[in-house]
Amino acid sequence: MKSVRIAGGLGFYGDSWKPIKASIERGNVRYVASDHLAELTLAILQKDRQRDPTLGYTRDLVPMLAELLPLAIPRGVKFILNAGGLNPMAAREVLVAALKQFGLKLKVGVVLGDSVHERLDELQAAGVSLAHMDTGEHISTIRERLLFASAYLGARPLVEALDGGADIVLTGRVADAALFLAPMVHELGWRWDDWDKLAQGMVVGHLLECSGQATGGNFGGDWRSIPDLAHIGYPIAEVWESSEAIITKAAGTGGRVSFDTLREQLLYEVHDPRHYLTPDVDVDMTTLHLQEIGPNQVRVTGATGRPAPATLKIVAGYEDGVMGQAMLGYAWPDALAKAQAAAQIIQQQMQEIGLKAEETLVEYLGYNSLHGPLADSTHANDLNEVYVRIAVRCADKKEAAKLGRLFPPLALSGPPFIGGAAGMLEPRGLLGIWPTLAPRSIIEEHVRVSVEES
Repeated sequence: MKSVRIAGGLGFYGDSWKPIKASIERGNVRYVASDHLAELTLAILQKDRQRDPTLGYTRDLVPMLAELLPLAIPRGVKFILNAGGLNPMAAREVLVAALKQFGLKLKVGVVLGDSVHERLDELQAAGVSLAHMDTGEHISTIRERLLFASAYLGARPLVEALDGGADIVLTGRVADAALFLAPMVHELGWRWDDWDKLAQGMVVGHLLECSGQATGGNFGGDWRSIPDLAHIGYPIAEVWESSEAIITKAAGTGGRVSFDTLREQLLYEVHDPRHYLTPDVDVDMTTLHLQEIGPNQVRVTGATGRPAPATLKIVAGYEDGVMGQAMLGYAWPDALAKAQAAAQIIQQQMQEIGLKAEETLVEYLGYNSLHGPLADSTHANDLNEVYVRIAVRCADKKEAAKLGRLFPPLALSGPPFIGGAAGMLEPRGLLGIWPTLAPRSIIEEHVRVSVEES
């Protein structure tokens, strides 16, 4: 029975590609699928594009492939990456220029059509409300401040690029697991209405999409027992025509592939395991079976699927004010009490100067910045050090800058034993995220795929 081996690449923009080398050299893989785009990443890329219209893609693309292609080309390994971000054509241009510089001739495929920012009026005219998915708020409240809007595409256009002979496929916003489903459909000949196989493929992709998180990284179980995280291996899937899969990693790498590491990744970012909605299939994970069959080998079977939803998710970003922030650290004894006293002084002075903050956050690093109101206060008075951080969201940079100026005087005119300061930080613009839905037919009719040789 035919099978295909697919390696997980990056889990986010800025992740390490060193473990991918091991997957290529020792994992006998045919494809590397790499996820560069969190929703936050689109905000970062939009700021890049505002500074330079030729940017908007993840700039780790060329450095990463420069290291990996010399290993991949002799082995016939292909790449599928959503590194195109908000500007896939610019990503293609910079990649092709690099390939020519390296003396390489490869077919580069580009998937376009996920960006719907320029089509919002058209969508609304067609009766698409674009209301906020969670609150129901009408998009008119932020319409004039919108900077980008990208739909989550599925695997079909990626398969089209692979069918066209692409060695490297670049996309913008697609469903993360679709990056992995595409080579399965392309290689194994699955039908687009074979919902159980598509569901199984999406589950496998979901298990691979977060790099080391499936192989013991960020593990909430017995994390101390995970070996050699300094040299962690990224997950690899071998998938058969039947859709049965085995998840493993390259020999000689750190980390662990086990029932526990995979079931934790399985539920990551999943709200309803009975209806994991993707552009290609509605996945039911409750029928899934994970079985350890050997060291670092887990068999995955049994996912079931239903027809794909009639809508696609859109993630839009809009200008949401400017953030000003500053921090001060205090040492034992009474570190928390000192930090709280400093916060009271700053907040009083904010009122006195009339600082107009639409939102204010006060938190204490070392005490409650992660746990918030659930922080255990039993030993709060014995903390060795606490940093108070105050952040404000204001309408403009000038207003946000007022906060930082209040912090430096506390070095000599506030509670004792300052242990470090980060006042006068440069205010920075904030981007809000607007999730919404649109009929898939309206989105997909504008999707285009091109494959050209470098």
